[in-house]
Formats: sequence, structure tokens, C-alpha cells
Amino acid sequence: MEYLKIYEKLVFIRLIEEEIAYKYSEEKMRCPIHLSVGQESSALGVCSVLSKKDIVFGSHRSHAHYLAKGGDPQKMISELYGKIDGCVNGFGGSMHLQDDNVNFLASIPIVGSGIGLATGTSFKQKKDNKKNITCVFFGDGACEEGILHESLNFSSLYELPIMYVCENNIYSINSSINERQISDDFCRFAKAHNINSLRINGNDLDRIIHQTKKIYNYIKKTSKPFFLQLDTYRFREHCGPNFDERSKTNKKEFNKWLRLDPINIYYNFLKKKKLINDDLNYFLKNKISNKIKIYFDQAEAQRLPNINDINKDLAN
Repeated sequence: MEYLKIYEKLVFIRLIEEEIAYKYSEEKMRCPIHLSVGQESSALGVCSVLSKKDIVFGSHRSHAHYLAKGGDPQKMISELYGKIDGCVNGFGGSMHLQDDNVNFLASIPIVGSGIGLATGTSFKQKKDNKKNITCVFFGDGACEEGILHESLNFSSLYELPIMYVCENNIYSINSSINERQISDDFCRFAKAHNINSLRINGNDLDRIIHQTKKIYNYIKKTSKPFFLQLDTYRFREHCGPNFDERSKTNKKEFNKWLRLDPINIYYNFLKKKKLINDDLNYFLKNKISNKIKIYFDQAEAQRLPNINDINKDLAN
């Protein structure tokens, strides 16, 4: 993907989530929302390396994962509005995004649950001699669930082609790592199961892409799992549209991460390469904002699903 296209997608993910936050108070989106404003580069950095055939599982905070994997933004917004044209026909909402067309198999709201599903999927793919890999995103809070350790052990034992991506945004809801863990290095769990791992800045998009390419080639070559920890930060509250209370109660930490905003980091990276300037940036943001407005207008105009169809996609 070209540098400017990557930047456009990064800004697109940010602006579409900011529009969700802005319009949420209208109470037309009746599902809970978990925004990833501030940590978009982890999703985009990894997914920009994956192929369309590669499988991705997200967590409860997966708008960025869905869009980065190539999910349809109109279907996502329609899903948030509970409309029939949503990616799961309006029955799932924000935490149940899915798009088989781009192999985004599911976003799972129960903490850590996607890890087991992704590991099982990778096992099935290997048994069927498929050449694609599976990637699962989860937060630091999921590292405290038993399913992570069971899955790491299983994938190491059977040498599964899977990438475990821990988006460490420091907080599990409002509990900091130092209140829950003896260390903020979650790669130690991978090492315990003889899985190669890497910990890097989750807001440095160019570095994430560069390192993910290496990881991707390693998994393809060895058919072994890999654990990637991306250190990042969310600017909005755990669940909802507002800025997190830490912007008031822990201004030093919050302002530190504001300075490490992934969009600013990547924008400055492009400026050094003379690929962008303030005028072009203004033009791109306006173009993106206008496109996003259309998605919301269309979602509001669509019809609601028929309640009698609620079970139509369930297995008998």
C-alpha cells in the first residue's frame, strides 16, 4: 500500500470514529460502542500486511480492525444503527462485526474469547493445508484470561500459523497495568511457551508495517505462531463517546500520549519524505469527512430488520 493511501486510511478510521462519537448522543445508535481513537495504527499496521485470504478476529473494540482489514464502512455504520443493510443485518451492533468477503470472521465482545476461536481456526486451516494465516487482536486485559495461555500452549505444540496481537493500551476498563500485573511485558507469556515475540511502539505505523512484514514472512516460512505486543493508548472512555476521565485525573499521562498520537507521527514521517504538506492534508481530511457524512446519511435512511428474521442465520 502506498504511503499516502495508508495515511488516508489512518485518518479515515480516526474521523469515522470521531463522527460516531459526535452522533452517538442522538440516540439512534442503540448499541454500546468501544472506540479505538488513539490506537488506530496497531490495526492498520498489521492488517495492511495481511492478504485478503488471511483471517482476522477482533475484540469488543474492533471498528479499526474491521475497516483496516477491508470491511465495508457503509455496512459497519449501518450495523451501528441496527439497520438491515448492516454487516450482520442490524442484529449485532458494534461488538459483533463480521464480513466473510474480506475474512474478518468476527469481533468478539467477551474478553479473550476471540483468542480461542482464532487458535481453533488456525488449527483447522493447517489441517486443511490452507496457506493463509490467522491473526487475532486482543487487549492487555485479555492476557489475564486463561484462554490466552491455553491457546499459546496449543499453537506452540502444534506449530500453528497464527499471529497473536496484543494491543496494550495500559488499562483494563479503568484499572492500570501496575494495579494488575507485575510487569507490562506480555511477551513473557509467549516466551513461556517457546513462541517468538516482539514488543514495539504501537503508535509508530511505519515501524509496525515494517516489523509485521518480517513476522508475516516468518509465520509463512515456519508455520509457527508469533506474539506481537503493540504499546498504545485510547483517548476515549472504555465504553462510550466521551474523552476518558484520565484526561482530567491523570493529565501528565494523557498529554504524553496525545503527543504520541499515531496520526501526528505518521504525518511527520510523510512530511520528512516530502509526500504531504498542510494544504494536501486539509484537502484529504475534507474529502474523507464528506465521504463519511454520506455513510451516516444513508444508514439513517435505511430500514430496520424484520424481527421475524432474527434466527435466519443460525444453524439448526
